[in-house]
Amino acid sequence: MSLDFTIIGENIHTTRVLMRNGKRIVKDKKGEEFVSYKDLDGNTHLMPIPDQIKDTKVFTEGRVKHFMVAVILGMSNDPGERQIGEHYIKTEVLRQENAGATFLDLNVDEISHKIDIQKASMKWLIGFYCSVASIPPSIDSSSVEIIRSGLNEYQLNKQTQGVPMINSASLERLSVLDDVSQNNTFVMITAAGFDSMPEDDEERLSNVSKMIDECYQRQIPLNKIHVDPLLFPISVDKRYGNHFLDSIKGIRKKFGEEIHISGGMSNVSFGLPARKLINDTLIKLSIDAGANSGIINPLESDIEKIQNMDLDCGPVKIASQMLLGHDEYCMNFISQFREGNLKSYK
Repeated sequence: MSLDFTIIGENIHTTRVLMRNGKRIVKDKKGEEFVSYKDLDGNTHLMPIPDQIKDTKVFTEGRVKHFMVAVILGMSNDPGERQIGEHYIKTEVLRQENAGATFLDLNVDEISHKIDIQKASMKWLIGFYCSVASIPPSIDSSSVEIIRSGLNEYQLNKQTQGVPMINSASLERLSVLDDVSQNNTFVMITAAGFDSMPEDDEERLSNVSKMIDECYQRQIPLNKIHVDPLLFPISVDKRYGNHFLDSIKGIRKKFGEEIHISGGMSNVSFGLPARKLINDTLIKLSIDAGANSGIINPLESDIEKIQNMDLDCGPVKIASQMLLGHDEYCMNFISQFREGNLKSYK
């Protein structure tokens, strides 16, 4: 691979959902529902869905937070349940490692609204992760307390997988940078403002510049910093793709080659069909703009293949035109999807 691209695997998140009417949720003869998955050898396994998940609004609306299920089972006092939850998580860890991930993003925020349960869940997940993984974690949370709980547990496990990443720091959470500095970790900084999301690429660059200044004050080097300019769904506003891409160009121009420019690449395709096509095209456009990192699903997005994409060819051109703001309300893309003209992209 010619590009040194940092892959931050995105799947081990308690927010992740499967549709109850989808192929991954199956029923036994009694009507009990299970999460179906395959191990690395292609064998099918079934993970039971605990009652506390079935009692949630999300479940009654037709969705299953499958990694939440796995964490709940993994923390169970029942040895059988614990083994099932652990196996599910281990399988995903190894699949993403084998697909080339550099870090794996771990997030348990939605396991509970209670901070003590969230902290205990992050501590458990980090501890188990260390027993099966060979690459470092990206410790991800909206709570500084949860991040610190995960970081402390990782240190107790001797950090044998390597230097971790903290995800994330922002102008409203500058204290995270103190943890980064004290522990010499990598960090994901975002372009969020003190109390709002950025409106355009100029505001993104301004916020990122302030964050970099804060990093400098704490002697955090550029090569330890990954920047998330913040990417929003293109279905909401046709300008969002260009806001993201132009901010990448601006950050790269201002801060040079040492800094890592990243982002949650799959955010762009929320609410649209053919998400893999959209995500891969966005990654290609981002790399061309100067990105060298990404929070992605490496099982779906092959960076080497993406680097060689032809943006003027077939479905990719249709997606790129949408992402570059030339498709009002994504109507052409949706029309092309309905007519079957995007199927050739695999």
